[in-house]
Amino acid sequence: MLKNTAGENKREDVFSIRSIVGPLLVIIIGAFMVMLDSTAMNVMVPRLILQFDSSYNDVQWVITGYLLAEAAVIPITGWMCDRFGMKPIFLTALGVFTVASLLCALAQDLGQLVSFRVLQGLGGGMIIPIMFSYTYRLSPPNQAGKVMGIVVLPTMLAPALGPVLSGLMVDYISWHWLFVINVPIGVIALLAGILKLPVMDKQNTADLDFIGMFLAPIAFAGICYGISANAIGAVILGGMALVLFVFSQLYRKNPLLELRVFGSGSFTRGILMLWIAVFTQYGTLFLIPQVLQNAQNYSAFESGLIMLPYAIVAALSNQLGGRLFDKFGVRPVAIAGMGILTIAVYLFSRVSPDTGMLVTILLILLISSSVGLCVMPLYTHLLKVAPDHLVTRVSSLSSATQQVVVSFTIAGLASLLASRFKEHRGPGMITQVEAWSQAFSDTFIVIILMAITGILLGLTMGTTKAVNQKHESTKSDLRKLN
Repeated sequence: MLKNTAGENKREDVFSIRSIVGPLLVIIIGAFMVMLDSTAMNVMVPRLILQFDSSYNDVQWVITGYLLAEAAVIPITGWMCDRFGMKPIFLTALGVFTVASLLCALAQDLGQLVSFRVLQGLGGGMIIPIMFSYTYRLSPPNQAGKVMGIVVLPTMLAPALGPVLSGLMVDYISWHWLFVINVPIGVIALLAGILKLPVMDKQNTADLDFIGMFLAPIAFAGICYGISANAIGAVILGGMALVLFVFSQLYRKNPLLELRVFGSGSFTRGILMLWIAVFTQYGTLFLIPQVLQNAQNYSAFESGLIMLPYAIVAALSNQLGGRLFDKFGVRPVAIAGMGILTIAVYLFSRVSPDTGMLVTILLILLISSSVGLCVMPLYTHLLKVAPDHLVTRVSSLSSATQQVVVSFTIAGLASLLASRFKEHRGPGMITQVEAWSQAFSDTFIVIILMAITGILLGLTMGTTKAVNQKHESTKSDLRKLN
């Protein structure tokens, strides 16, 4: 009797997993496309500069515009799913991403490409948050972790394949095809989603913060554009909008972003260090493909292949970082990650056209090994500090601000890189490759200084025992703020 019951339970578990394979495939395809495009564009920058006869400051907006659009929609994604339902919002986001991909492929000039990339970011920014929520609600209660792991694995492979696929398209076909391939895949996913995705119950929602929705894009885009284009007026406009945005969030009952959590010193130190980690990691990830192509004369495809181990090692280091965080706490893990990054970036800043491929790859692997020791432990630390009822809002705040930091990082580093290249190139006393090499070396100094700042800030976060003792008092402080 017991044997038969166990067999029935086993068959029930198998059936539960099999019954959600269709919906999971739809979700995985959508997330895979978004994650693939997130890293593919870094390799394309040099080719787009030549294609449109433009500059780094202008072309970087193909990446920055996308990231800002993602940041704009992340905070409202949860609200929209609760109000209108998860299935229609996911399908709408997937449709927007697919149509925008087609428009990007058809773009005739840089202005069109940037505009369509912004549209693509509006769709892509919703897909990833919905992926986690949808998967969690689809999963059998006793197998949520297992199912989440199945869904996340392909999305971890996408960033590794992005640079390789992008380089292949750029060198041997055309950059347009990087966007073209999204169209049939997106259409198939849409049709499958209509048939396979279940309808989830709607949730009660508060009124949407329209003031925050209006001010946030002006603030972030204004400051980011001002930094990139050296436009003081845009920086001032963005700064004013940012001040108004902060005040509107602090005094609203249901804000777009819950900024009152900054009243906790532990949370503030944690998120500041997270921003520094994001700046250093994504800044390095943005610059490395440019170094390979401009300062070491590798082709776009070769650069993609060289970058392939970066994403693989970064994914493995995320697993290691999570285990080390559970055992030792955030302080030693994050400091170690920042320390490794500082040393690795300094060594990488010294590469030249004569540096061998093996040495270059080893340095890239050293840089990528620090990823899981910096970002994920700090992100987990913020969720651990937050009280249970604020975890979702803290997650939205962290995700949205990370996207903004990445946007500022790329805009700022691209502007600095372009100015340093222009100065080193001067009247043409040195070769273009030598000028690029020196310009990259100067730009990496900023990342090194930020990493050192992160190490110093990490020293203020306290030991594991002290941090654990403060968690309850911190949560109490955050409850009072709300």
